[in-house]
Amino acid sequence: MPGKNTKPERIARSLLHRLGYRFTVNGPNNLKLPGKPDIVFPKYTTAIFVHRCFWYRHANCKSASTPKTNTEYWQPKFERNLQRDRGNQRDLKALDWQVFVIWECELKKLDTVAARLISCLPRETSCDLPQGLDDKALAAENQARYGKGTKRR
Repeated sequence: MPGKNTKPERIARSLLHRLGYRFTVNGPNNLKLPGKPDIVFPKYTTAIFVHRCFWYRHANCKSASTPKTNTEYWQPKFERNLQRDRGNQRDLKALDWQVFVIWECELKKLDTVAARLISCLPRETSCDLPQGLDDKALAAENQARYGKGTKRR
């Protein structure tokens, strides 16, 4: 299915796993929840969406540029994405789920994303960032594992 198992999703899952979190990706909770979150923590009733900056119009991000041609097609498409996403997040919150969004461009600074995740997700034991969690080392590892660039869909 296009849009699933994208490079940003794989990087986010790898980071979460390194931080000691266990989650579901294709579990029954993922498919039943509004918006079908990319990552679900049933134990913590937390859903994570990994958003591509282009498709979800990340504010002040250079990757969220609007194509110069066929704008009458793109503008409504982007607006539908945003409306659907807001509705899904509102529905999840109404079900008492915590919603967390990781933006594609944020994954360039993994230590920042890790700190945000640790601050919002409960920890079973006290745990600092894993040894060797620096951006350059993880970027090189992720590049070797998942390829050089991300493909837009």
